[in-house]
Amino acid sequence: PALFMENVRKGSIVSRANSIGSTSASSVPNTDDEDSDYHQEPYKESYKDRRRRAHTQAEQKRRDAIKKGYDDLQAIVPTCEQQDFSIGFQKLSKAIVLQKTIDYIQFLHKEKKKQEEEVSTLRKDVMALKIMKVNYEQIVKAHHDNPNEGKDQVSDELKFNVFQGIMDSLFQSFNASISVTSFQELSACVFSWIEEHCKPQMLRDIVIGVLHQLKSQPY
Repeated sequence: PALFMENVRKGSIVSRANSIGSTSASSVPNTDDEDSDYHQEPYKESYKDRRRRAHTQAEQKRRDAIKKGYDDLQAIVPTCEQQDFSIGFQKLSKAIVLQKTIDYIQFLHKEKKKQEEEVSTLRKDVMALKIMKVNYEQIVKAHHDNPNEGKDQVSDELKFNVFQGIMDSLFQSFNASISVTSFQELSACVFSWIEEHCKPQMLRDIVIGVLHQLKSQPY
């Protein structure tokens, strides 16, 4: 009985020790496990935070793009280059930059229209010169083909009548086509009339018609 009681006492002591050790172990924080969980599961950004951050970034990009656009306009448009030697380069407001850009674009449109009109006038000049060149070439060719032509004397009166008949015929189309409101319109109309009514074939027909009219008249 004494040995049995001693064993029971020792078993009770071991049981209590195990119980205390288990309780103590459970109360001690598991540093390794918690550190592992902390690194594996970082803070997750909420949908609202992500949306707010994306909106902020998009807004900043938009503002940067607008600023760059105004800076480019101020650098490109000549009238935006305001220089005050007393204070140095002066940055213009956005409203002024836009207005000066609009004014400059309108100026470019006017210059383009003016240049197009000048090109059109020059083309008409070139066409008139080509017509004159062809006429002179035909005169020279006719002279070479008939070197004896012109030896017979023609009265001045006949020459004048031929000239008058040709001019009267040309003046009818000239008077109907030419506007004298301004020198610019006159120049444009003259070249247009030359191109339309002074072609070699038309001039030839006019001269032949005048000669036929004067053929039956004695001089």
